[in-house]
Amino acid sequence: MALLTTVGERTLYTTQFPLMGGPAIVRFVDDRGRERAESIARAAENEAYRIERKFSRFREESLLSEIARAAGKAAVAVDDETVALVESALDLARLTAGKFDPTIGVLRRAWNFREPRIPDDEDLAAILPLVDYRAVSVAGNSVLLAREGMELDLGGVGKEYAVDRVAEVLVARGVTSALINFAGDIRTIGGRGDGRPWSIGVADPRAPGTCRFAVRLIGGAGVATSGDYERCFVKDGVRYHHLLDATTGWPARGVMAATVVAATAFAAGRIATAAFLLGPREGVALIERFAGVEGCVIDATGDIATTAGMSRVSNLPGSLFAAYPAL
Repeated sequence: MALLTTVGERTLYTTQFPLMGGPAIVRFVDDRGRERAESIARAAENEAYRIERKFSRFREESLLSEIARAAGKAAVAVDDETVALVESALDLARLTAGKFDPTIGVLRRAWNFREPRIPDDEDLAAILPLVDYRAVSVAGNSVLLAREGMELDLGGVGKEYAVDRVAEVLVARGVTSALINFAGDIRTIGGRGDGRPWSIGVADPRAPGTCRFAVRLIGGAGVATSGDYERCFVKDGVRYHHLLDATTGWPARGVMAATVVAATAFAAGRIATAAFLLGPREGVALIERFAGVEGCVIDATGDIATTAGMSRVSNLPGSLFAAYPAL
């Protein structure tokens, strides 16, 4: 952890560490001394790593790996935290009519976005029977995958959940101003501490390293973006990305990115994923269904459609949108 700067009479600290295949950054303001700040930073990192160890399907010792090994054979006993996350993922699957599916991880056998290889229809046809959220059973404190070879992948909700859990750790330790950013999934706590709103830059999907717009927040909220530009390749003029429509096994079409502002990163991430998969019109309509939630969708042509509460700021430079949520 490194001391960055001062905010009035208080000090801004940051800690950065790798998490879930991407960068994790936690910044918080505190005035109780560096030793206390170091303790807060360690607690935040430990909670993030706890969630990764427990819910990463890439770790042999994780709970998700245990559930996968028992697929088609037996239910696995789980705790309330796991039940809540699995139920949330299943709810998202129902909300999108199966376009999102927490059993989609097996499709990595066909898709490898580190190289420009397009799978054959036969490859996908052989795997798709293992992608079926309706074959996931949650009974009490146990989870069962009905078919051998199935897996659970909580990638659509897990990282955002980790962001919120770290936020809870900070608040419990008396932090009143902070920003948590796990590879673009963001949660703010309180105000910035200098009287200005938070300004969260959202990447331009077709101009790497630049922002298409910024979301300006007063107070604490969660911001998440689902986009077709993080893990992708272009072949013969067609972009293939990791946000797969689970009903077809192919990348979802019609949207470059969907950004959502909600009370928590968890809520924002779920809705952003769903909006991306549903397409521009249905995606914005979905965001509008949730009270206290705002957002926008950039369609395949680059046009932006926003919810009513996410309005353009005309007196600020650039293409900026303001979200002042009463969340």
